[in-house]
Amino acid sequence: MWVVMDLKKWVWAVLVVLAVAEVGLVLGNVVSFEVQHKFAGRGRNLSAMMSHDVRRRGRLLSAIDLQLGGNGRPSDAGLYFAKIGLGNPPKDYYVQVDTGSDLLWVNCVECVKCPTKSDLGIELTLYDPKASSTSSYVYCDQDFCTSTYEGQLPGCKPGLQCQYNVVYGDGSATAGYFVKDDIQFSRVTGNLQTTLTNGSVVFGCGAKQSGELGSSSEAVDGILGFGESNSSIISQLAAAGKVKKIFSHCLDNVNGGGIFAIGEVVSPKVNSTPMVPNQQHYNVVMKEVDVGGEALDLPTDVFETGDRKGTIIDSGTTLAYLPEAIYDPLMKRILGERPEIKLHSVEEQFTCFKYNDNVDDGFPIVRFYFEGSVSLTVHPHDYLFPIDDNAWCFGWINGGLQTKDSKDVILLGDLVLSNKLVVYDIENQTIGWTEYNCSLSIKVKDESGAVYSVGPHNLSSASSLKVGVLLTFLSILIALLHSSVH
Repeated sequence: MWVVMDLKKWVWAVLVVLAVAEVGLVLGNVVSFEVQHKFAGRGRNLSAMMSHDVRRRGRLLSAIDLQLGGNGRPSDAGLYFAKIGLGNPPKDYYVQVDTGSDLLWVNCVECVKCPTKSDLGIELTLYDPKASSTSSYVYCDQDFCTSTYEGQLPGCKPGLQCQYNVVYGDGSATAGYFVKDDIQFSRVTGNLQTTLTNGSVVFGCGAKQSGELGSSSEAVDGILGFGESNSSIISQLAAAGKVKKIFSHCLDNVNGGGIFAIGEVVSPKVNSTPMVPNQQHYNVVMKEVDVGGEALDLPTDVFETGDRKGTIIDSGTTLAYLPEAIYDPLMKRILGERPEIKLHSVEEQFTCFKYNDNVDDGFPIVRFYFEGSVSLTVHPHDYLFPIDDNAWCFGWINGGLQTKDSKDVILLGDLVLSNKLVVYDIENQTIGWTEYNCSLSIKVKDESGAVYSVGPHNLSSASSLKVGVLLTFLSILIALLHSSVH
């Protein structure tokens, strides 16, 4: 029998799903992940770009299964992925890095409809608990499961496994059971140096996949959640006293890959704004928008935070979605400086035009201002992207035309966040950023006070090919369902 939780219960469940897992890491407390973007070296498809975000918004903005549609192939969705080791002896697994969810899960050996190959330039591996000397099953009468269910499930008896089912807003799903095993990844030990670190964690063993999770063209081995709740990997490590609850990413949309690190960033410095407390995602408070140095005259309530309202920082969304009350005056101001250009629609979704000169010289800079007098600068080469020789399209999307559930949400995606170091300081409830060349290293401090350089990584062989504008798509969970066994 499937036990379906409402949203409030789901939020609680996510907080506790992995909170009782033991984390026994060895010395050190700065961790880095090799990270690669799926589109490194690959062409783009405009329909797919919008399709990515349509699915993303369904996951991000609703507590129900909301099908939004789209005319792009799901196989063209982009994502960033990292490499971790699981089991003893350890095997490598490539997992989607997800700042919007909390559960770590990987496809398992008995999985039904799990992909067996990937077009990302990586080799997929099915996790086999029986092949690991350190693995153990999690049963329904154990603390992990009883804590997750707020008590022992009816019908639970010794030997029954604790199961899970994750359902996404686009209808895709993963189901399986929980296991406990060693996890292995890189610990920073010196300037641009790492050693392998072992720990123990409870994670999901995926036994059945459906929807786009079974697509081979964008397939990875699983998802590594970096959400804010206590169940995420970073929260587990912090609870064990091994790291600070701070992580950062610098996503390189020129070369692919980038930096994804846990630890306090000391260089470069970032300007930070407070997170909105008690939110499911990384919400902040926007105060003002200006174009070319002049503030837009906007309704006072357009920046309010509430049910289906507010500003979300999400490196997993490709474009930037604005409520109509912001989108219309912003586009009018930008286009007012270039009245001679002729607009046309591409694939019935994108506003595009021909322009032969440097867009940074011909179009205004857009700045978003946030609580704490922090600004996010978006250059024309950020919000405009080329689709052909001297042909450009706007990355601003009118959210009011997408869905009633998300029409008032400001969603700032990868188009404006790439090539910036973004720091999520969960301990102090702030998000900060600064413009940065993501092919350079950053400096991170561990708990001992030692400062080390952490450099970028690029896992996929696809990075050697011609590089276009890269897209991002990091999935966000909408509902976490738990199943019991008859």
